[in-house]
Amino acid sequence: MTDATAAAREAIDRLHRAPEPEVLKPLLEAAKIDSDSRHRVESRALGLLAELRAAQAKGWVNQFLQEYRLNTSEGVALLSLAEAFLRVPDPETADALIADKLGEGEWGRHKGKSNSKLVNTATWGLVIGRALVGESEQASALKRLLARAGEPFVRQAVGTAMKMMGEIFVMGRTIDEAIARMRKPENRGFTASFDMLGEAARTFPDAQRYFQAYEEAIRAVGKVAAEGHSISVKLSALHPRYEVAQYERSVSSLIEQTEALATLAASQGIGLTIDAEESERLEMSLDIIEKVAGLPPLKGWDGLGMAVQAYSKRGRAVIGWAEALGAKTGRRLSVRLVKGAYWDSEIKRTQEAGLSDYPLFTRKAATDVSYLACARDMLTAPHIYPAFATHNALTVANILEWAGQSRDFEFQRLHGMGEGLYEHLVREQGFHTRIYAPVGGHRDLLAYLVRRLLENGANSSFVHQLADENLSDRDLLADPVAKIAAVGGTRHPQIGLPQDMFMPERKNSTGIDLQDEDELARVAAVVAQPLAGGLPGPTADPVDRALSGFLPWSSRSIEERAACLDRLADLLERNRDELMRIAVQEAFKTIPDALAEVREAVDFCRYYAAQARANLQPIELPGPTGERNVLRMEGRGVWVCIAPWNFPLAIFLGQVTAALVTGNTVVAKPAPQTPRIAARAVELAYEAGVPRDALVLAPGGPEVGAALTEDVRIAGVAFTGSTATAKKIARTLLADDDRPIVPLIAETGGINAMIVDSTALPEQVVVDVITSAFRSAGQRCSALRLLVLQEEIADRTLEMLRGAMDTLVVGNPADPRTDVGPVIDQAAFERLMTYRDSMKAQWLHTIAAPAEGLFVPPTLIGLHRIEDLTKEWFGPILHVTTWPAGQLAETVRRVNASGFGLTMGLHSRIARAAETLEDAATAGNLYVNRSMIGAIVGSQPFGGEGLSGTGPKAGGPHYLPRFVAERTTSTDTTSSGGNATLLSLEDVGF
Repeated sequence: MTDATAAAREAIDRLHRAPEPEVLKPLLEAAKIDSDSRHRVESRALGLLAELRAAQAKGWVNQFLQEYRLNTSEGVALLSLAEAFLRVPDPETADALIADKLGEGEWGRHKGKSNSKLVNTATWGLVIGRALVGESEQASALKRLLARAGEPFVRQAVGTAMKMMGEIFVMGRTIDEAIARMRKPENRGFTASFDMLGEAARTFPDAQRYFQAYEEAIRAVGKVAAEGHSISVKLSALHPRYEVAQYERSVSSLIEQTEALATLAASQGIGLTIDAEESERLEMSLDIIEKVAGLPPLKGWDGLGMAVQAYSKRGRAVIGWAEALGAKTGRRLSVRLVKGAYWDSEIKRTQEAGLSDYPLFTRKAATDVSYLACARDMLTAPHIYPAFATHNALTVANILEWAGQSRDFEFQRLHGMGEGLYEHLVREQGFHTRIYAPVGGHRDLLAYLVRRLLENGANSSFVHQLADENLSDRDLLADPVAKIAAVGGTRHPQIGLPQDMFMPERKNSTGIDLQDEDELARVAAVVAQPLAGGLPGPTADPVDRALSGFLPWSSRSIEERAACLDRLADLLERNRDELMRIAVQEAFKTIPDALAEVREAVDFCRYYAAQARANLQPIELPGPTGERNVLRMEGRGVWVCIAPWNFPLAIFLGQVTAALVTGNTVVAKPAPQTPRIAARAVELAYEAGVPRDALVLAPGGPEVGAALTEDVRIAGVAFTGSTATAKKIARTLLADDDRPIVPLIAETGGINAMIVDSTALPEQVVVDVITSAFRSAGQRCSALRLLVLQEEIADRTLEMLRGAMDTLVVGNPADPRTDVGPVIDQAAFERLMTYRDSMKAQWLHTIAAPAEGLFVPPTLIGLHRIEDLTKEWFGPILHVTTWPAGQLAETVRRVNASGFGLTMGLHSRIARAAETLEDAATAGNLYVNRSMIGAIVGSQPFGGEGLSGTGPKAGGPHYLPRFVAERTTSTDTTSSGGNATLLSLEDVGF
């Protein structure tokens, strides 16, 4: 007999990325109600709406949130200010942040609008603050007036306001403070689920501290167990590598830690709920919960709980699994049903990964339908204790209708939101409601909560619709079942499938779900298989061959050439496993990097095909009557394309396909370290219809490249590699006064810097630094070489960065667990290790690496000044220095002075800082509040300036024109006897 939990897991798996209409069909059936019930639900919901609105008219907190809603620029500005202000240690940056955020709003229009004197007073403070950060005469007068005060007036006022906002959203700074606050009159009748943390752990010491904080909280709540409070736990807080690729080490550790916390909670007589997180962690979390639920010491304890996200397509199936688990383990499992908190980031990640479909619903109403269907199942599930977390009056009314006289469930709301919805139900009707109550220092937790509110503060949210005066009660209480049924359960029209992200221009490249444990195991087995065949041999007179193929190829239509590229893209995807295997074994790419390599090559093929169709057609130009002027773009001749080893497929094919589609023939020289993958790509190009004389592979070392660039018959060179080699090629192309002047497109490296100010979120900075500096073993042109931290936050950021480095795995690139593989060859290894050893006195941190093989340990090296780094070190070595507050423009200029100009990054919550970077930086690609690698074809055209390259940018709209010869034909159409067009004009306008 099939285990019920196993069967439920199969159902969960089937629904993961199933089409939205297919998933919603049974949900619509489960969520619908008859007309009599609908009438009762609407009537009750109207009463709840009245209570909600009455609560919003009371108290300064509700009125402040009402006045500054998230659908106003002022509301967003305030929350953005709150997200960063309390972590800024220096006054100069704090003042800049205030000026940046207060300058975004029209605060004057809120003057005197509220019924609360405190809110109106706060508004006047914001009006004055807005004036103070302005440049008007009134601002100058105010500044002079307030200059005599000790601490700057605005900063002091904003600091007070931010702490007040902290009280709105954070129950207490400590667990004891939070427990005490729950005893205040406004919380009478409510219980709490205390959440101790705001961010996922980035380091093992962080995880240990968080575990201890949970232990202390459980003991503290256990002392007052009779008050009915519980604890919520985020698994991501207990392990810094809670990822599918790190399943073995993270899940075993998390089972052990969760068992310890659950055992302690059981002994204290309180509940413990495992929070829901990102979709890729769902299966891992179910493994952990199932293991802990089955532990003999916890038998008979009904305090174990879990959260389920209704926006997930798998939500209802997870409810079924929870019921099966409760039955299997002989317990009643507490299930908190939530809408879901990661919607926008889930959508983006799915699009970036090029996956088949989304793991969640794309319409808010669809999530509401799913929530109702899940709720109905929970109310009838004997092994589930239902907990409904919602601020939606209609949802509450539906649940009350289905529950009838039962009180054997609870509602939940977030502290600081939903006040007025449940007070009457709790205090007069006997319903149980729990407050989800974050606990911790305002500096850390306020930032976390504000980001959650900003991410989920969409206009479609019930809380924000309630504050919209333009929406009637009928609009607010519209039946989500009817809304979704009316559109057939289809996706939101503005959220296309990932494969359609670039349509109608082209299809997006298809990805692989490496967050699926089974798929990751399959790919790992594939890339570990031995490579077949030998290395490609030398080619005799490749330029002569390409010359012979030029006329036939260049005479083909643009459509024919573009169609070859489209077919090549399809062939690359069909042969993806093989290409990934070669990339892993020949170029030492990790599995995610190998996948990205193939996807980028596919994107280049389709993008350049689309660009050619759109932009290479003859253009008829204006001129005097009787004359026809046409601009044509045609192939130049034979292009030599010299590709690097670090992107042996993507850059190789990017160069080749651009040259081919513009009507040129190509001699393609791969790097000597990676000829095998280039040879396979050329074979696929032939299969796609490219003639063998139009694309000629010329493998070999530097001598082959030199001979090709010295050949006077070539019409252009596309090169990616070192600055020194690019300069040598440029000199070669000009050495012979008798040879034609031909174009050189060169992309080289850079001393790529990331500047971080004190408003930046350290956790996000560290993740992006690790990715930018150490992914691909630091062997990307765009990789981060120089981290420039504002002095005031350098120590804290470096402490977290060291800890995050300690979580990295250095090893075999074919192993899914590996983060950092080997460098490309012995020469690179010796060069990097010699430099690293010479700088040992300035090491800030390093980690262990295997002794056997070409593994360079990721290393941080401290510098006194920006100017101390004068050379690009192409490996997992990151240099760190500092900059003084208030000198961002000067810091950017100092980075510019290196002469390189490839990539530059900035982490700051100050919008004007990003504008300063744009104005001052001389770098081809700027990255703000994100990593500095992984440019997407067509979205982030890539290429530098100065010592970093010639341009134009690869994967951009100006790349193809560099490969063509522009030719204009002007024809006198009157030469055969008069201007027939002009003479035949009819008189008009009478």
